[in-house]
Amino acid sequence: MREVYRILDANFNRAREALRVAEEYVRFVLDDPALSALAKVMRGRLRTVIESLPAAELLAGRDTEGDVGTTVTTPEEADRPSPAAVATAACKRLGEALRTIEEYIKLIDAGIARDVEQLRYQAYTFEQRLCVRSGLTGRLRRARLCVLLTSDLCRSDPVVTAHAAIAGGADCIQLREKNLPDRQLWDLARRLRALTLQTETLLIINDRPDIAAVVQADGVHVGQDDLPVAEARRIVGGDKLVGLSTHSIDQARAAVAAGADYVGVGPMFPSHTKAAAPVAGISLLKQVAAEIDVPHMAIGGITPDNIGQLAAAGGCCVAVCQAILTADDPQVVCRAVKEKLLAQMAVCDHFSCQEKGRT
Repeated sequence: MREVYRILDANFNRAREALRVAEEYVRFVLDDPALSALAKVMRGRLRTVIESLPAAELLAGRDTEGDVGTTVTTPEEADRPSPAAVATAACKRLGEALRTIEEYIKLIDAGIARDVEQLRYQAYTFEQRLCVRSGLTGRLRRARLCVLLTSDLCRSDPVVTAHAAIAGGADCIQLREKNLPDRQLWDLARRLRALTLQTETLLIINDRPDIAAVVQADGVHVGQDDLPVAEARRIVGGDKLVGLSTHSIDQARAAVAAGADYVGVGPMFPSHTKAAAPVAGISLLKQVAAEIDVPHMAIGGITPDNIGQLAAAGGCCVAVCQAILTADDPQVVCRAVKEKLLAQMAVCDHFSCQEKGRT
C-alpha cells in the first residue's frame, strides 16, 4: 500500500495548495465573502479526510526527490495572463486531485471515498461560481456607460429604448422601477434579460434581488436603506453582482468592507430623478477614484456637456438616466456620452503618464 499512500499524499498536497490559491483570489480580488466561506468549508472537509488516514503512512510514502513528475512541465503551466486565469487553473487542479484521491482511497475505505466524492461536487460548484463572478466582474470593470431605465421617462416602449441605448454603446442596462406592480416588473425584466443576452450587455435590477434572481439578471443594485449587501447576495446567488449606492467616502469604504462588487457614487450634479438628494459632487468622485478598488459608477444629472468633468476627476463609468431616456434619439445621446467619456479619459491618461514621467 506504500504506493497508494504516496499517490494520496501527493494529491492531498495538490488539493490543499490549489484550494488556497483559489481562495486567495475570491478573498482579495473578488472580495466575495460567500465564496470565501465556501472555500473555508471545503478546506475543513479536506482536512477531515486527511486526518482520517494514518499520518505516518502518508509521510512514509512521500518521496519528492524520487518523483519523476517534478521535472515534467508544459508551456501551458507558465501561461497565466491574469489573476482569474491563476484561480481557474487552481480550480482545475483541485478537481483532478480530488478525483484521484476518491479513486485510490477506495482501496482503503469506501466510506471516505464517498465523502471525497461529495467534496468534489462542491469543488465543481465553487469553480462555476468563481468563473461566473470573475467574468461578470471583468465585464463590469470594462463598462463605461450604464443606462438607468425607467418606464415613465421613456418616449417609447422601454425595451425599444434599451435596444437603442445598447446600439449607441451602453455596456449595462440598470432597470430602476419604483412603482411598477410585481407582475409588470417581472415581465419587463424578463424581456430586458432576453435583449441583453442577445447583445452581451450587463443587466442589473434596482432594489429587487428577488426579481433579479427570477430573471437571472447579472446582478442587483441596492441603496443605503435597502437590504444589506450580504442579504441581497444570498437572494441573487454568490455568482451574481451586487452594487451599492454611496453618497460619501465613508459609505464607499463601508460598501467595500461589506463585499459590494461596485459602488454607485453621487449625485454628481442636480438631478430631476433625485431632486431631494444632496449633491455629493466631483470631490466625492475624486476621493473614490483615488481610494476605492472596486469599480464605481458616477451618477446624477450626467449629460454629454458635463461628462468631461467626471473623466478629469478619475471617473471611468457613468450611469445616465434622463438625458438618454427623454432624448428624441437615445442611440445618438448614448454615443455622444460614451465618445466624450472615452476621449476625455484618453486625454487624462496622457497627462497622467506625462506627470509620472517627470517625477
